[in-house]
Amino acid sequence: MEFRSFMDVALEEARAAGARGEVPVGAVIVSPSGLVVAQAGNRTRELNDPTAHAEMLVIRAACAAVGAERLIAHDLYVTLEPCPMCAAAIAAARIGRLYYGAADPKSGGVAVGARVFSHPQCHHVPEVYDGIGAAEAERLLKGFFAAKR
Repeated sequence: MEFRSFMDVALEEARAAGARGEVPVGAVIVSPSGLVVAQAGNRTRELNDPTAHAEMLVIRAACAAVGAERLIAHDLYVTLEPCPMCAAAIAAARIGRLYYGAADPKSGGVAVGARVFSHPQCHHVPEVYDGIGAAEAERLLKGFFAAKR
């Protein structure tokens, strides 16, 4: 099967999150057959829920859609490097591949900071691909925070 990136869908979700006043982060989960199972953007402010990150919401929605707590062989596209909470959820859901856009040197949990997937307590490590759509993801984030200052 030929590779197709779904980062454009995640970026659409990030733009929608930003338009709602949320930090512009979007995520999408794709089935092994290449179908979008779920997509979401940040909703922490809207839901008054610090766990309502795009990754958490999309994992919950995808698990509900497939009727299982594990998303084996599914792909997750997210516009920003997942934080430690989200990285732990990705491992728990047994996501097959993680594609993320912008690095997060302040709060990341994959390549910087906690590096959740490198801990011996991490029972599942997805394949990780970074920098996918990074320029657009960074532009959205920088624009959002510049407008807040």
